[in-house]
Amino acid sequence: MTTPQIPTVNTINRGLPAGKMPELRMMPSPSDANVYGDVFGGWIMAQVDIAGSLPATRRANGRVATIAVNSFVFKNPVFVGDLLSFYADIVKVGNTSITVQVEVYAERNRLQADTVKVTEATLTYVATDSDRKPRKVPSIETLINS
Repeated sequence: MTTPQIPTVNTINRGLPAGKMPELRMMPSPSDANVYGDVFGGWIMAQVDIAGSLPATRRANGRVATIAVNSFVFKNPVFVGDLLSFYADIVKVGNTSITVQVEVYAERNRLQADTVKVTEATLTYVATDSDRKPRKVPSIETLINS
């Protein structure tokens, strides 16, 4: 009799970026797809915007607004039932803006850990005040000392 082998974290996350935590994980439902079962690009774009806004909000220490989608590439289709992992990294901080790179991976058949990169995008957010006017992004020193 053999003992069933429990998958390790490395087996389960094969194909996902090593050592990184996703900002967001989502599974599209049938209402997010067209009649062929492909998930609408607009739904994916909305989730990418949310995922990118999370590190931007933390870095801005408050409200941000999307001001530009600098690039957006759909590399592979997304299907109903895929488990999507959205990874976001700040790539540039300006006076009032924060640029974020987002990569999206789909786990197609989670039992076999079939993972593919489906989307990559770069978005720019602007820090805003309570009147929704641009404001200066706080320095790292200010954030650490507060």
